[in-house]
Amino acid sequence: MLTNGKPHQADDSTESLALDVLLWIVGDEDRLFPFLASTGLDLDAVRAGSKDPVFLAGVLDHVAGDEPVLLACARSLDVKPERIVAAWHRLSPRPDDEWA
Repeated sequence: MLTNGKPHQADDSTESLALDVLLWIVGDEDRLFPFLASTGLDLDAVRAGSKDPVFLAGVLDHVAGDEPVLLACARSLDVKPERIVAAWHRLSPRPDDEWA
């Protein structure tokens, strides 16, 4: 659910993991440029969004939507892929939340 426009179940560890995923993406041009191209963002927008839980949910959505990328990210961060997906679910507003 959304509370004041923010995801309801997000916590510091969830946002911290999402930020680690973002740093993993921007740490390599072969990951960064496809991310920028698919999102239409520029580096300034990425910097500005790095503190926004909704933006971080989008970062996790990008990674979770591509299994090879998800597995590579999880391996690099030494976490289970399921943890990244769970963080994505906690940060992502549900479609029906917009009307609550």
